[in-house]
Amino acid sequence: MDGLVRRYLEVRRQTEQLCEPLSAEDCQVQSMPDASPAKWHLAHTSWFFETFVVGGEPIAASFGYLFNSYYEALGPRHQRAARGVLTRPSLDEVRSYRRRIDDAMLAQLERGLDDGAHARTVLGLAHEEQHQELILTDVKHLFGANPIAPVYRQQQQRPASDRGAARDALGWIAQPGGIVELGAAAPGPDGEPFAFDNEIPRHQVLLRPYALASRLVTCGEYRAFIQDGGYRRPELWLSDGWAEVAASRLESPLYWRQAGSAQPGADEVFTLDGQRPLADDEPVVHVSYYEADAYARWAGARLPTEAEWEAAAGSVPRRAHDNLLESESLHPRPARPDGGGRASGGLAQVYGDAWEWTSSAYAAYPGFAPAAGALGEYNGKFMCNQQVLRGGSCATPSAHIRASYRNFFPPGARWQWSGIRLARDA
Repeated sequence: MDGLVRRYLEVRRQTEQLCEPLSAEDCQVQSMPDASPAKWHLAHTSWFFETFVVGGEPIAASFGYLFNSYYEALGPRHQRAARGVLTRPSLDEVRSYRRRIDDAMLAQLERGLDDGAHARTVLGLAHEEQHQELILTDVKHLFGANPIAPVYRQQQQRPASDRGAARDALGWIAQPGGIVELGAAAPGPDGEPFAFDNEIPRHQVLLRPYALASRLVTCGEYRAFIQDGGYRRPELWLSDGWAEVAASRLESPLYWRQAGSAQPGADEVFTLDGQRPLADDEPVVHVSYYEADAYARWAGARLPTEAEWEAAAGSVPRRAHDNLLESESLHPRPARPDGGGRASGGLAQVYGDAWEWTSSAYAAYPGFAPAAGALGEYNGKFMCNQQVLRGGSCATPSAHIRASYRNFFPPGARWQWSGIRLARDA
């Protein structure tokens, strides 16, 4: 139990630290329906523990209505697209609410939890880690919509090992295919080792031989796609993607900015460190599934299936230099040509840097069954009109990611740190 207490305190503290650079005004505003104010994230993650672990009389009767995200079984709730109008409760009141929930949770942890409460606590911590990444993606979208391009933190320099390095040539890493075991092992009754319900049950998949690109697609490579008329060539795009290009007048990834260059594309990019020159050797991010798919077609390749990705990633160890939240870069880094960015299997940037779009629709694994009650709504009911992404990003907590982890977003989503790894048939 001491380990769970320590983890609880670490996760809750990390959420608060991510919000420290923000003003009360920053925490209030909602920049689009898919994003949420930081204040709402702070409250919702506490509401989760209050509702599913602490129980009893709620601290504030209105909070269940205001901070329920999508649990239909728990009754009506405030509209997602209007979370930014919730000027009350204040940010101070939300922080006080967090402290009261922490006190109640720590008291329960000290007394000891039964297996059910233990499992729900472990789930609640994984849930809060998801919202830590969402705080950063949502703040970036908010600041990116501001014409003065606010800085979330002071400008971070690229590591010395990255500056001036020759670009890591893209290679192809052959994968044998065959019958492979995918998915996570089912957690024990206390919820550990943890996996979300959409990662189980473990099952067999038959793969044909294939190859994965050794690293992520770079900004320079994506710029070549733009300069070759990539956004003006309908033959490269899925029908819905081409309609999105026309409707939104897309010409480049989200956050690319034109400063002075006459070339198509951009020469600057907005980051949480503010505006900076666009670096051709860094992975391209903030592209939709449609953009990733069009680029892959232009490059004479395709996107991997999630089964292909997981089968290859399963043999790649996690490394201390993986660019996840704890690296504090909050921006993708180049793959290193000295081999330091590669695992023994030849794949670089497997964990961190950018979520990698796959060609797989988000669907249930064979034998999947949602949990009983409200928590059964956590993942299963979203298994429609979404694409799977794998690998984690520069804003994903390192304890949160694993080879079996399945992220999912609608194919038009661009505000996440989503990038591209190519695949092709052997």
